[in-house]
Amino acid sequence: MAPTAVPEFIVVALSARALAASACRGGHSVAAIDLFADADTAAMAGPCLNLPSRRLRISAGALRRALALPDLRGLPLVYGAGLEEQPDLLAALARVRPVIGNRAEAVAQVKDPLAFAALLARLGIPHPEVSLSLPNGDGWLVKRAGASGGGHIRRASTRLPAGHYAQRRMDGRPVSLLFLADGRRILPVGFSRQWVAPVPSQPYRYGGAVGPLPACGRMGAAMIDAAATITEAVGLVGLNSADFLVGSAGWCLLEINPRPGATLDLFDRPPMPSLFGLHLAACTGQLPAALPPLAGCRAAMIVYATAPVHLPEGLRWPGWTADRPQTPAHVPTGAPLCTVLADADGLLEARRLAGRYARTLCRLSTMVEAA
Repeated sequence: MAPTAVPEFIVVALSARALAASACRGGHSVAAIDLFADADTAAMAGPCLNLPSRRLRISAGALRRALALPDLRGLPLVYGAGLEEQPDLLAALARVRPVIGNRAEAVAQVKDPLAFAALLARLGIPHPEVSLSLPNGDGWLVKRAGASGGGHIRRASTRLPAGHYAQRRMDGRPVSLLFLADGRRILPVGFSRQWVAPVPSQPYRYGGAVGPLPACGRMGAAMIDAAATITEAVGLVGLNSADFLVGSAGWCLLEINPRPGATLDLFDRPPMPSLFGLHLAACTGQLPAALPPLAGCRAAMIVYATAPVHLPEGLRWPGWTADRPQTPAHVPTGAPLCTVLADADGLLEARRLAGRYARTLCRLSTMVEAA
């Protein structure tokens, strides 16, 4: 059943489900605009609107038209993944309604590859070499500036498409730090470990994450210090994440995601307060003194369709799934089918349980494959 409360906020993201769930857990009513309008998002947000999209990108024109609906005019907007490659759009939206999150100028500073690399060099934070022209030799990746999700990353070939840049490939294991910021200070929420779900055309497609990681010692403290230094330099507010590569030789920072992101699912559970509420407070300069420790670990894994999948009307999804498409639905090859969430005592157990859940979905349809 769709929500009946008048929305206090609009959440906008590639997928707004995690933000909407956190808002509901914190007692807030929201409208949602994203690319999917999944059934579980619609159950928590009203109205819940999906934008037409090509290649999983938010269309500025379509978003403006949705926001012009009478019920949504003037409502504060909370944004997640998908708008960081359009800081001009964020600035324009902020002129006509409250936009809660990092200022467009801060987003532009951390998502411009050369400006960000120069900032990190000045701050003494290790970061892979970047270039706006394709260097000679192997060992380079091509990324789209401001993009998220990993599906845009390719191994460098013979050309650099418009809007893309080259980044030197580094060895290491991907680790992400979710943190709250008030413009000057940060409060870590937790570290998580990520993995990819590669296919030939998308070798770095995002597959999932598990966390929280146990205390990371001196190396973890250094990564937290890096996030704090960037926050003070740029003025980051609210929920952000910092993506690192960690190896035997040390660590390097890949990027800052200046908005709530994919790891909300791992940390937004009792006894943690609603991260949506903490995000709102941090954007006004309020950080809690401390956050409660979470018991156990959670894995969130995306399940992708490896062939066209028809979802029949009235399909009953298992309780450990999220991002459930409205039915009946046709899910094309390569598109996300749903997310599976798995709780266990440890990281490995949670990751394995998520894999078992995903394989259960595979058995229900031989055309679906786990990430």
